[in-house]
Amino acid sequence: MKTRLSATAAALLALLVAVLAFGQPARAAAGFTVANGKLYDANGTEFIMRGVNHAHTWYPQQTSSFADVKALGANTVRVVLSSGDRWTRNTNADVANVISLCKANRLICVLEVHDTTGYGEQSGAITLARAVDYWISLADVLAGQEKYVIVNIGNEPYGNQNYGSWATDSATAVKRLRTAGLTHTIMVDAPNWGQDWSFTMRDNAASVFAADPARNTVFSIHMYGVFDTAAEISDYLGRFRAAGLPIVVGEFGFNHSDGDPDEDTILAYSQANGIGWLGWSWSGNGGGVEYLDLATSFNPASLTTWGQRLFNGPNGIRQTAREASVFGGTPPPTTPTAHPRPPPTTPPPGGGCTATYSVVNQWQGGFQGEVRVTAGASAITGWTTRWTFANGQSVTQSWNTTLTSSGAAVTARNVDHNGRLAAGASVSFGFIGGWTGSNAKPEVTCTAS
Repeated sequence: MKTRLSATAAALLALLVAVLAFGQPARAAAGFTVANGKLYDANGTEFIMRGVNHAHTWYPQQTSSFADVKALGANTVRVVLSSGDRWTRNTNADVANVISLCKANRLICVLEVHDTTGYGEQSGAITLARAVDYWISLADVLAGQEKYVIVNIGNEPYGNQNYGSWATDSATAVKRLRTAGLTHTIMVDAPNWGQDWSFTMRDNAASVFAADPARNTVFSIHMYGVFDTAAEISDYLGRFRAAGLPIVVGEFGFNHSDGDPDEDTILAYSQANGIGWLGWSWSGNGGGVEYLDLATSFNPASLTTWGQRLFNGPNGIRQTAREASVFGGTPPPTTPTAHPRPPPTTPPPGGGCTATYSVVNQWQGGFQGEVRVTAGASAITGWTTRWTFANGQSVTQSWNTTLTSSGAAVTARNVDHNGRLAAGASVSFGFIGGWTGSNAKPEVTCTAS
């Protein structure tokens, strides 16, 4: 597939500085748009990617894969293309056929140029500027497809060296695409083989977003060995959410040569927070990462362990994907064990805070919980919630909180980016838990600081 990180994650940088709030932009040629950190389709309906990556450029004969992925419930496919610099160029006619296959199978098409992978470290990798040249050469094919196509400028555009120009180069690439007349939503990948361990994308995403005159850019993080804990996943994604910047997990796996990604948290946190994701990859992996195939030999009837997890497991594609409304749409998935979210909490009349506990989803032996914290009539700078499980439940992972347990007693405190709340404002955190017998809802207390 591709080389991954050989270096360990660098120490955390300073907290992400506050960024301007971004309002709803003018709709771009009736295509996808971005507003307040969310992606909306041409009907103005929020769209959350739930899909897979497909290595089309290396397996162009596998055109049935689009129908197979759709039949398993996906709503999006990220398609690997080549500019011709490292692999055989995907021609205009071929790309037009890919778009046609996506539309025929009611899939949103994320098109990406793979030749940029690991630039600055990988021999033969091309610049983002060269990738833009390729996209401009496809302008006649892309025109009129804004409802169905998202343009991912270049895959993992820098390795672990010489990535300091990521922000400038990404902003320049976006502006060149706009000048050339492309009005599609643009997706920008992180450096460091896509995993951004240096936090270069995290700390510069606001400036790249602001450089897009259409304010129609989405950021993509790839989660492999760097993201092997719930804390790393929730902190990274949570900072984009807090900044009002759109983020998707453009690639991730359940295992990798550079470490063991925490795929359960990626799926659970994304579902709880409306973040899109695209698993790597449908089939055809080599180079020692064959275990990342979702299907054996492109056979949808022969899903691998990873494929079963992504398509059929908790918070997977079957359970959470919704078709884009531009295709007519399908209702959100429901199960007998799904629980509705609680109504908005009325702020307490004085200072302090209140908290409400809900079970967002439940399956045999496990569940996803959420606690919503609401400030009272005065602003608060931090909060602590506490509850005691009555039926032997336990918490196995959490996000957007620092959570500790002592027997049945649970304490959950704010993290750096979500402790300050204005009067009456709310924030939520989530967790995955286990249960046996019954799963009664505990009473939760909240203390403000």
